[in-house]
Amino acid sequence: MPKVAVRLEPPVPADLAAGFAAIRRDVGLDADFPPGALAEADAAARRGPSIAADGDLRDVPFVTIDPAGSRDLDQALHLERATGATSGYVVRYAIADVAAFVTPGGALDAEVRRRGTTVYLPDGRIPLHPTVLSEGAASLLPGQDRQALVWTITLDADADPRTADVRLERATVRSRRQYAYPEVQAAIDAGTAGDDDDVLPLLREIGTLLLQREADRGGISLPLPEQVVTVAGGRYELVYRAPVPAEAWNAQLSLLTGMAAARVMLDSGTGILRTLPAPAGDVVDTLRRRAAALGVPWPPEGGYSAFVRSLDERVPEHAALVTQASRLLRGAGYEAFDHGTRPAVPVHAAVAAPYAHVTAPLRRLVDRFGSEVVLARCAGREPPAWARDGLPELPDLMAEARHREGNADGMAVDLVEAAVLASRIGDVVRGVVVDVNKHGARVQVQHPAVVAPVDDAHLTLGETVDLRVVSADTAARRVVLQPA
Repeated sequence: MPKVAVRLEPPVPADLAAGFAAIRRDVGLDADFPPGALAEADAAARRGPSIAADGDLRDVPFVTIDPAGSRDLDQALHLERATGATSGYVVRYAIADVAAFVTPGGALDAEVRRRGTTVYLPDGRIPLHPTVLSEGAASLLPGQDRQALVWTITLDADADPRTADVRLERATVRSRRQYAYPEVQAAIDAGTAGDDDDVLPLLREIGTLLLQREADRGGISLPLPEQVVTVAGGRYELVYRAPVPAEAWNAQLSLLTGMAAARVMLDSGTGILRTLPAPAGDVVDTLRRRAAALGVPWPPEGGYSAFVRSLDERVPEHAALVTQASRLLRGAGYEAFDHGTRPAVPVHAAVAAPYAHVTAPLRRLVDRFGSEVVLARCAGREPPAWARDGLPELPDLMAEARHREGNADGMAVDLVEAAVLASRIGDVVRGVVVDVNKHGARVQVQHPAVVAPVDDAHLTLGETVDLRVVSADTAARRVVLQPA
């Protein structure tokens, strides 16, 4: 299920730092790596990649686009128009070559399998790999020679992923620049993006086309706003920050690559897909009835995905339905297959196509394995034994990791919201009811940007309601709101 991220602008106040430390203890997140794993990571960083690159693409002017301040850079991209008889685009997507730094069966490999993912809390991350690798030797930092798995995906003029020509190779790359999303969006909006780099105008052009292809397939992207915490006048403020369009365009390149990887895996009969079952018909019918009750029109064509794309979170009734729609995107998992078998659920319902995770190996365990399978298949050889043998256990490992991550995310949101409301006891805030269930309701408050439970069975979905802040307990990570 999509989630609302919480970002805390530094410095981190002491009370929140203590609260986040308690969350780490409660969930079992350990920032420290075992000595053996650290020793292997340090040795790998000094040694460099243990697998030789097949090519040298340092002349390609790759760039990275990430949240401001990021150091664990998994992806670098280069975009250009296709040359020759047919129009279209060439997407080069360089992915950090983590397999060249992790020895299969070693202490680091064992610890990374145990962790599964990097977990991001508002005050910092608990990395999947030691930072000497994830923010150093394996990260695609600008101005550094780095080994990467480079996807070359040639698209037609419509950017149709189904007909893309795909190639994957291990090569040396050198990123020219690290962009942050706000500066990318500002440059594109100002019309100055092409002054130094043609990649940014093409990012918008290709990203827009890929979003249209997603709509054509019946796929759906559901970007939820980020909650940003600041400290002003001695009290916490929490506001929503909507994603900029450049984030969606960049995400489409990752989806494009994941779909290309899934196609190679399915054609070869070996791999691991990210799966999501289609929402049950009765659940969609419930959403349709709630839309009708709120007076939000349901498009006559396109079904559920077209309806969700029509929603505007700035409209209270729409905000309630976005929350309801996100609940349909549940049940995501992974399915491994080999020896020509077919996955039981080959299509990811939100992508509306087969899809695999291969673009974030610094932050997600499964990507290292899937990438090696595709690399071998593109070269016409069998995948390495460690990658193939590891496929069956990955769904369970990733499920455990996602469970820890989800618990930590939920606790962090509850803690921050309690801290924000602690200085507002007795205040009246206005919100919209975004969920109703047998336990009561959940209300999305705009100022401050809080989503909190309300124990009132009489509230109705989409209703605007004034609420009094009764209590806010940061230790228990719990707030109590009551209708004013």
